[in-house]
Amino acid sequence: MTLTGGCNCGQVRYQIEGAPLRVGLCHCATCRKQSGSAFSFFAIWPRARVSLSGELACWQVRAGGERFCPTCGSQLFCWEEGSDEIEVKLGTLDAPPSALVPSYELWTIRRENWLAPQEGCAQHARDREEKGG
Repeated sequence: MTLTGGCNCGQVRYQIEGAPLRVGLCHCATCRKQSGSAFSFFAIWPRARVSLSGELACWQVRAGGERFCPTCGSQLFCWEEGSDEIEVKLGTLDAPPSALVPSYELWTIRRENWLAPQEGCAQHARDREEKGG
C-alpha cells in the first residue's frame, strides 16, 4: 500500500508506504479546534515509512508537535521529537481514506451525544494507556 497526500496549497507533500499501525478518532478539545469538526480522524505509521517534502511549522501541544503548512495552515501530522511514530491526519490524503477503519476512539468523554460509539472500536475516556495516539 502506498498513500500520498499534502496540504491545501500543495507546498507540503508526503508519501506513506505500508499499512498503518493503528487508526483512530479523537474527540479532545485540541483535535476539535484543529479540525474545525466534532473529532479528528488519524492513523499512526512508523516514522521511517513516511517521506515528507516542503516546509512545516510546529505548534507544541500536550500530545507532541502538531505540524502544519505555514502557507495555508493545513494540519498534517503530529509527532514527538525522537519518536519513531508519526500521526497523519487522514483528511489530508489525496484519495478518500475509506479503507482505513478506526479501531479505537480517544477522549470519548467529550464525544458529542448525537454521535454513537463506533462499532468495534476500543473506547478510551481520555488518552490510550499505551504511549502514542
